[in-house]
Amino acid sequence: MRSEFKLACAAALICALPALAQAQSASTIGAGSVSKPPSGTSGTVGSGGSAAAGGTSASTLGLGASSTTPDSSSKSLSSGGSAATDSGRATSSTKLNGNENNLHGMSKARAQDGGTWSKSMTKTKVKDDTMASRTKSMSHQPGGPPVKSTTGVSTDLR
Repeated sequence: MRSEFKLACAAALICALPALAQAQSASTIGAGSVSKPPSGTSGTVGSGGSAAAGGTSASTLGLGASSTTPDSSSKSLSSGGSAATDSGRATSSTKLNGNENNLHGMSKARAQDGGTWSKSMTKTKVKDDTMASRTKSMSHQPGGPPVKSTTGVSTDLR
């Protein structure tokens, strides 16, 4: 009877391995900082994330920075993303726009293989006195709910 139990446990584990090997995940992170010395103000903000399920993965990130002195100011923004799949379709795109006082960036990445997919999106803004970055990442495999992670960060330079 004991050997039958071991055999049944081994069979159950072998049958469960394909499902365990194709776990889904999503994670995000964000950070921001501000420095206000007497001679000016500077700050950074950024967020990023990734998601994976089966043979798909997607990642995005965004970073903004601003520096102001009594004589001048400068702002910068960067954003990017990537997606990959064993077989199926993977796409990524990044858009940056704005002017010297108001910068916007958005990156999207998505990978899909049948009903299994992963996606991530990051939006970053650098305005006159505020900066913000937000990332959402999700993945899904058939037979269960999607997993999600969201992070948002903002800074005030005033």
